[in-house]
Amino acid sequence: MSTEAATTNFQSSDFQPVAQPPDFRPEVTVSPHDGLRFWQFMIAGSIAGCVEHMAMFPVDTVKTHMQALGSCPIKSVGVRHALLSILKSEGLPGLYRGIGAMGLGAGPAHAVYFSVYEVCKKYFSGGDPNNSAAHAVSGVFATVASDAVFTPMDMVKQRLQLGNTATYRGVLDCVRRVLKEEGFGAFYASYRTTVVMNAPFTAVHFATYEAAKRGLIEISPESASDERVIVHATAGALAGASAAVVTTPLDVVKTQLQCQGVCGCDRFKSSSISDVIKTIVKKDGYKGLMRGWIPRMFFHAPAAAICWSTYEAAKAFFQELNTSTESGSVT
Repeated sequence: MSTEAATTNFQSSDFQPVAQPPDFRPEVTVSPHDGLRFWQFMIAGSIAGCVEHMAMFPVDTVKTHMQALGSCPIKSVGVRHALLSILKSEGLPGLYRGIGAMGLGAGPAHAVYFSVYEVCKKYFSGGDPNNSAAHAVSGVFATVASDAVFTPMDMVKQRLQLGNTATYRGVLDCVRRVLKEEGFGAFYASYRTTVVMNAPFTAVHFATYEAAKRGLIEISPESASDERVIVHATAGALAGASAAVVTTPLDVVKTQLQCQGVCGCDRFKSSSISDVIKTIVKKDGYKGLMRGWIPRMFFHAPAAAICWSTYEAAKAFFQELNTSTESGSVT
């Protein structure tokens, strides 16, 4: 009797096992899209681009001087010599010549860059956040669109970096003189080279960034949210450095096309990439195609870390803003 009672008690509904969902195994998931509006991607990208380029501008100036063959007053390809020559001839302000043009170009260009990337990533990934091919293709589309916005101001920026107050008095003076002396086409002389350079750069950059970010999160998923900035910065730095070294020769060609005729730089009859490469090799050997690779790598590694961490922080802000707005409307 007591045994039957015990059995009855044991079979009470209070002791029934809780059913587990099939194939239950917790895992780290990555959202296929961030749920932001198009204009929010644009603002986040614009902020990230401005912060990135302003912070790293002196390094970019050194790189430009090293890549411009025959530019005055720099004749050497060494980082230290180039830096000291700029400081000796113009002082500390010489490292920041052209930063106004950078500010005017970087904000709009990065707004286009990141918004196009996010839209294309959502479209091409098919809901799979781990689709590296979709990230790479989306990056190519993004760079073609953003380069159309950024190339004119990048040309003005590089000419101001190489020149002095006697060459150009500022952004507006440079724009007016280029239009008058060389025509509108001069602003896009390097566009084809820029796209050819930035397409593989961006493909390598985005694919590396997304893969590195996913790998870093999987290493320590329990602390991923606490270390979000470190994850984005580390993944961005790896992506920036890798892509920068691979595409340095085309960056040298781009600088040559944008700075032709300034401070003794060669002029080219056409914007043909092969013609510029032949001129560089003839004048400086094959090593000339790698001019400025060190400052270029030192620029893009921290710049990408700054850019991605700033961009992701801005996105997180908008996500919280959207969540609070939706909660308020429901209430």
